[in-house]
Amino acid sequence: MNPLRKKRLFIILGILAGVGVAVGLALSALQQNINLFYTPTQIAAGEAPQDARIRAGGMVKEGSVSRSADSLDVQFVVTDYAQDVTIRYRGILPDLFREGQGIVALGRLNADGVLVADEVLAKHDENYMPPEVTKALKESGKQPEGAMPASAGGKMGGGQ
Repeated sequence: MNPLRKKRLFIILGILAGVGVAVGLALSALQQNINLFYTPTQIAAGEAPQDARIRAGGMVKEGSVSRSADSLDVQFVVTDYAQDVTIRYRGILPDLFREGQGIVALGRLNADGVLVADEVLAKHDENYMPPEVTKALKESGKQPEGAMPASAGGKMGGGQ
C-alpha cells in the first residue's frame, strides 16, 4: 500500500475511534441523568428499579398525609386509583400541595416499595395535571373532570 494512503487510513481510523469514544461517553452521561416516570401500578408491579432516581406521580390520596411533629418529615400516599404508593419526603412541601390533587415526586424507591423523595412538584393552576399523571389516570378510567395535560397550559412548582 502506498505510504500516503496508509497515513490517510490511520488518520481516518483515528478520527472514527475518537468520535466513537466521544459518543459513548456522552450517552453514558445522559443515561445516568434520566429520570423515568412510573405510575403507582407500575411500581407495585415491580417495573420500577430500586435505588435508581425515578419520577412517580398520581393523585394524593385523601387522608393519607401525615407530618412529623418535630421535623420536616412528611409521608403520604399517591394513587392512580388502581394501586397506591407511599412517598416519604423531608422538606417543605409546595404551598399548593394538598390531598386530592396530582403531584410528581422525584426520588429513589427503597426495598420496602416506598419512594424516598428529594423533590415534590405540585400543580400551579386549578385544572393543570402533569401529562404522565393524566395518561395514567386515563388508562385506569379515573381522570378527574376538568383536568388538562401540561401541554394545554399550567406549570409545576417545586418545594425544598
